[in-house]
Amino acid sequence: QVQLVESGGGLVQAGGSLRLSCVASGTFLGINTMGWYRQAPGKQRELVAIITRGGNTNYADSVKGRFTASRGNAKNTVYLQMNSLKPEDTAVYYCNALLFEQYEYWGQGTQVTVSS
Repeated sequence: QVQLVESGGGLVQAGGSLRLSCVASGTFLGINTMGWYRQAPGKQRELVAIITRGGNTNYADSVKGRFTASRGNAKNTVYLQMNSLKPEDTAVYYCNALLFEQYEYWGQGTQVTVSS
């Protein structure tokens, strides 16, 4: 079992920055990939960024060059540094973790609102 707790969402003006954090507890040593997804009102949940324990990353085209995912030294934490935010980045952001590459866990979500 893995529990994920996110923090760092909020309201920011377009062009601003936010940093999201997610801490995993429980059986986190079996986690290789952690990442972030988002869901805007009326839209499907979509991938934002994922990062492996070794630091390999994959980003959605819409956030490349603006968002950066990173892992903490203990590898049970994942961060999302979001720069040059746009109104279309407004969504609920969810932390995601894969345990033993087959069991998927989600955080409760944190709201990010970007005003124009």
